[in-house]
Amino acid sequence: MVDAFCATWKLVESENFDDYMKALGVGFATRQVGNVTKPTVIISLEGDKVVVRTQSTFKNTEISFKLGEEFDETTADDRNCKSTVSLEGDKLVHVQKWDGKETTFVREIKDGKMVMDLTFEDVHAVRTYEKA
Repeated sequence: MVDAFCATWKLVESENFDDYMKALGVGFATRQVGNVTKPTVIISLEGDKVVVRTQSTFKNTEISFKLGEEFDETTADDRNCKSTVSLEGDKLVHVQKWDGKETTFVREIKDGKMVMDLTFEDVHAVRTYEKA
């Protein structure tokens, strides 16, 4: 159920995120900001769409989508992606495709926290959020 994810989440822990951004080709200055920024992620259901708002001192982004349907996404680091988010068991799986590349974020709830696993090629990062 998407309901489990519907909340306001604050980043509390980030592991290997710099290497992940570097692998994606994110520039040094943006990575510096990305590494110190502690975003708040607000996930809600609005009708048949899931809305994910990410707010930080660096940039605010918002995506809105139907589960399992491809949509156009512009990421915080300005990649234009074809994205799909689906519910696989109790995990929310977000796949971004651009320029023949692909990255995957898997969000799941563990011990009341939202754990986001990010994978690009052989680089793996983990970001942990607590309810705000």
